[in-house]
Parts: sequence; C-alpha cells; structure tokens
Amino acid sequence: MDWNHYRFRSRWSLPAPPAAVYAALERPEDYPHWWPQVRTVTRLDDETGVLTIRSALPYAMTFTARTTRRDPAAGVLAVALSGDIEGWARWTVTAEGPGTLARYDQEVDVRKPLLRLLAVPGRPVFRVNHRLMMRAGRRGLLRHLRAV
Repeated sequence: MDWNHYRFRSRWSLPAPPAAVYAALERPEDYPHWWPQVRTVTRLDDETGVLTIRSALPYAMTFTARTTRRDPAAGVLAVALSGDIEGWARWTVTAEGPGTLARYDQEVDVRKPLLRLLAVPGRPVFRVNHRLMMRAGRRGLLRHLRAV
C-alpha cells in the first residue's frame, strides 16, 4: 500500500439549481470568500491557478490546478493537480429532486515532505482533516448560494 496515495469522494446535496451550483464551482477565485479552508487562489490564466488550502491541522498545502475538462452541459469540472499534491480532482453536478447533487472525486499523491514523513501514523488524521474541510466547504457554498 502506498501510504501517500489518497482517493476521496464527497457528495453534497444542495437546495439550489444545478446551473447555480456549477456556476459557483467553476469560479475557484471566489472559493476563499465562501470556503474558509481555501486560503488563496491566484489565477495564472483562464485554465490555471495556484491554490493554498489549510484545514484544522497546522499545515498548508499549495498546488497548481489546471483545467482538463469544463463541460457545463454534462455538469463536469475537472482539474489536474501538481505541487504539494499531484493527481486530479473532479466536480460532477447533477439534478437531484428539486436541488442538486455535487459529487467531488479526487485521487492524489502527497508530495509535501512533512506529510510524506508522517504518512503512516498521520493517515487517519489526514483523512478526517479532509472530511472536515469538505463539510465546511458545503456549509460555505450553501450560504453563498443563498446570498446570490
């Protein structure tokens, strides 16, 4: 088992139309306004940006995200990630009853040296940290969608 390899999946049920959810998710430069753990997003061009995130644990992760697929009709946003984490992430936005299901899938290898060093004992804590970050992101997006 590679202790530095992670697969994550989160499912957010949201009481908003899919188009509104997709519109919010396709603007990562706005994430720091509604997602507390996304500390900074610096756009490099229309397809690429540098993000710094920090959740409950006392470390930040910085990585570049480059769009690999943007398909509003299919509700898919996908990026390639490089830096402290390397791999990919994808949002899939679909109708669910009167609202939306936003599914987040991510598969990454951790490259940050400290986290690699702590891979075995830290893995369960890192997974909980990710869940907390995603939970806060859902709450933030709900507030954001109500405000727009």
